[in-house]
Amino acid sequence: MPKLLLLFVVLLPCLAVGQSSRIADFVIMENLIRNDKLAIIATDTAGVPNENVDGTYQFVINGFKQELTFNEGVAVTPQAIDKSTFVFVKHQNQTGSVGKLYFLYKSDDGFRPIFINWYYLILIPALVLLVGYLFKRLLVWAIIALVALFIFNYRKGLDITNIFETIVHGIQDFLS
Repeated sequence: MPKLLLLFVVLLPCLAVGQSSRIADFVIMENLIRNDKLAIIATDTAGVPNENVDGTYQFVINGFKQELTFNEGVAVTPQAIDKSTFVFVKHQNQTGSVGKLYFLYKSDDGFRPIFINWYYLILIPALVLLVGYLFKRLLVWAIIALVALFIFNYRKGLDITNIFETIVHGIQDFLS
C-alpha cells in the first residue's frame, strides 16, 4: 500500500498539468474569424497539424511570456496585430525549445505570415558585405545598406536578440 501511495504522490503533478500531448512544432496563421489575432497551430515535426494538443502551454512572443490555451491543437493569442511587424514565437517543452521568426504582412484583407528561415539572417548581410568587399568603392554603400536594413527591421519589431535566437534555433535544428 505505501508503494502505491508513493507512486500516486509522484504521478499527481503529471496528472494535474492537464496537457494531453506535447508540442513538437507549430505554425502561425491568421485567426479564422479574421479579428487580426494570431492562431498558433500545433504540428508534429513533419508539419501535420496535431489535434490531440489540449491544455495550457507556455510560449514567449517577442520576449513576453504568454500562457496559451490550446483546444484541438489551436490557440489564439490575446493581442491583435494592427500593422506589419516581425514576431518571434518560442515554445519550450521537455525535449527542448522551438522558436520561429515570422514577418506578419498586414493588408486590407488581414495579414499574411511569412516564415523567415535562419540562414537568410546570415546569408543576406554576408552577401552585402561580400559585394562591398569585392568592389572596394561599394564598401561604404554596403555598410550604409546594412545599417538601413537593421534600422528598418528594428522599427518593424525585429530585435537583435530575436535574430540571434532564430539563428541558434536554426543551427540546433540543423545539427539534430
